[in-house]
Amino acid sequence: MVKHYRPPGKKKEGNAAKFVTRNHALKQLQIGLPLFRKLCILKGVTPREPKKKLGRQTCYHVKDISFLHHEPLLEIHRAIRVHERKIKKAEAKKNIERAKRLREKTPKPKIDRIIRQRYPRFVDALGELDDCLTMVHLFAALPATESKKIDVERVHKCRRLAHEWQAYISRTHRLRKTFVSVKGIYYQAEVEGQTITWLTPHSLQQVVSDDVDIPTMLNFLQLYEPLLAFVNFHLYHSINLKYPPMLDPRLEALAADLYALSRYANADNRPAILSSESEQVGNKKDEAETENEKSELRLAQLQNQLPSNEPGALMHLVEKAAGDDEEEYDQETRECKNLFRNVKIFLSREVPRESLLLVIPAFGGKVSWEGEGAPFGESDQSITHQIVDRESQGHRFLSREYVQPQWVFDCVNARIILPTESYMVGRIPPPHLSPFVNYDEEGAYVPEYAKTIKHLQAAARKEVLPLPGVEKDLEDPQNLLADGIIDRAEANEAAKRKQKMMILEKQYHEDLKKELQGATYTSAGSTVEKETSTGVIQTAEPMNNGQENVDDLTKLMMSRKKRKLLEAMQISNERKQAKNDLIKHRKKKIDEAQNQRS
Repeated sequence: MVKHYRPPGKKKEGNAAKFVTRNHALKQLQIGLPLFRKLCILKGVTPREPKKKLGRQTCYHVKDISFLHHEPLLEIHRAIRVHERKIKKAEAKKNIERAKRLREKTPKPKIDRIIRQRYPRFVDALGELDDCLTMVHLFAALPATESKKIDVERVHKCRRLAHEWQAYISRTHRLRKTFVSVKGIYYQAEVEGQTITWLTPHSLQQVVSDDVDIPTMLNFLQLYEPLLAFVNFHLYHSINLKYPPMLDPRLEALAADLYALSRYANADNRPAILSSESEQVGNKKDEAETENEKSELRLAQLQNQLPSNEPGALMHLVEKAAGDDEEEYDQETRECKNLFRNVKIFLSREVPRESLLLVIPAFGGKVSWEGEGAPFGESDQSITHQIVDRESQGHRFLSREYVQPQWVFDCVNARIILPTESYMVGRIPPPHLSPFVNYDEEGAYVPEYAKTIKHLQAAARKEVLPLPGVEKDLEDPQNLLADGIIDRAEANEAAKRKQKMMILEKQYHEDLKKELQGATYTSAGSTVEKETSTGVIQTAEPMNNGQENVDDLTKLMMSRKKRKLLEAMQISNERKQAKNDLIKHRKKKIDEAQNQRS
């Protein structure tokens, strides 16, 4: 009897061969859960869901785990862990000098290689920049706390990277949309064909809650900081500017980083920058003396002893720099660049500065603020608009208009200079409409102010829109008669034509149904003449019944997949209609309540 050799263990097949659980992956890599999460974030490894679930456990692909097994970062973190043990041992023996020396020589992981692996092309990096910008802007506004492991240097670096990105967007006029919400301020820019949307927090005191997983966010930030630095490096070199930019020490000490970036970008890499560089090299001693003062000012700003968003004027970025060529911009960029071309705006001290200092210059305007280092003062007679966010304004200049900050954002989204009557100081402004909602799609609710903006846009482009009555229904003569667009005779004639077309359509559907059933049918013309000669107005109920029969017949002729798709589309349209009806009902109630109060 021949005995067949049977290898030890059972051969893995199916999901067991393709996926591994998280606990098994930790045992295979011989690391802890925090380090495993960090490696997955840096390398872009995500959990997978097999077709047949293996209980409630989190599963990963076998190739992803083997990919992490040969990762050099794994060895670096193991070396860091060994180094930390040496530091603890030196501190336990009270050898302070050795512990300090070891702490300075702690190995640091480099993320450059990972960024080149994950984003081989620059377009790939731009496509993943949404979360990166949101995270960097968030940490730029957070307070530095030791308990959360958020140090001052990291906050200052995030703020510097965010300002460099904003300076490029404003300098090249790439901003397209803005929207102020409760969560923060949304921005959308278009860079090299990629649409990038990010969210920035309001310039208020940020409180870090205990429910937020700060270590995981710091792991993401460890990847996003060098990613944004690489993107800024490429973008600045694309407009012939050196990176990192050299800032004016005085403006940097005043927390006016964006203003310093503006002046650097406006100089456009001219010899003055080179001379200032030589002066900075020659005055290293003076910079060393003022370093303590600047660090104290930054620390005070981070602790909200100074305003968190101090002057960041970007108006110099929109002025014509040396070598600017108007032909290199596309049509949309030219339109954005010339929106605020003839507008000069001054910001009051209660206005959110950093947002407006980004938006106004990005659309071609000149802007200043109240404070040290401002380009022009409040008494400048060439100012056309002053942004005020208070109930009343005491001293007024007759040569300018006083408006609320919402006016700027609405003008940007509408791409026209809106009338300022509704945005005057002390008035309730019109609703702030989101530019990310498409009001032209079928079944969408269109607010009244959106219709007003549409007519203003058509007037700015010197176009002629349909009359208000025609917008309601082009086929219903009763609406045209009620609005006074046509008289009674024309309405009766239009009603007869519409009735004749309805009868023709009904006869066509009936003949089509008979043809499918194999029966003979009559001609449509004689039937129409016979029915119209009676002069009796037919009701819409038979027509609706015929339409329903045709719809049912059409569904029967469809395949199952297309029929399910059609039903899903109908359900979606019904939900949209119900939502629109609810909004209209609420608006009607609000209008009735306002009328009762008045």
